[in-house]
Amino acid sequence: MFAAAWRLSVPATVHVGIGYDILHEHPNCDGAGHGSASYRDFLIFARSVENLEGGVLLNFGSAIMGPEVYLKALAMARNVAGQQGRSISRFTTAVFDVAPIHGDFRRELPKSDPGYYFRPHKTILVRTVKDGGESFYFCGGHRATLPALRKLLA
Repeated sequence: MFAAAWRLSVPATVHVGIGYDILHEHPNCDGAGHGSASYRDFLIFARSVENLEGGVLLNFGSAIMGPEVYLKALAMARNVAGQQGRSISRFTTAVFDVAPIHGDFRRELPKSDPGYYFRPHKTILVRTVKDGGESFYFCGGHRATLPALRKLLA
């Protein structure tokens, strides 16, 4: 995936959460290196989000980190765009996950519903597109949803 992104000049970023992976237990793990590289990737991602107007953001199976990184990057990008007299409000988002969303996935659930706290739903599918964007939800395993997306795009 990263080689294809490089060939196509598409930014591909990694956002490390220290302590998430087994490699963080290794005595040679360089936490400062991970942190520095992850922060640099966040800034690359935020710069890409500056161009989201008219574009598409896809979230594949990331229930916490993906939506939160996106939310912060979008806030930064919208602040910059606002200072330049532009807006970032008309774009498409899609979430691919196995967790079912009951009811209309384009509407926020009440706080009494545990689904309210599913970040991909409330952040990616509802809140960040409320000013003119569009969202889609694909419920299923990646073995089915990714090939289906590729087939639709071919």
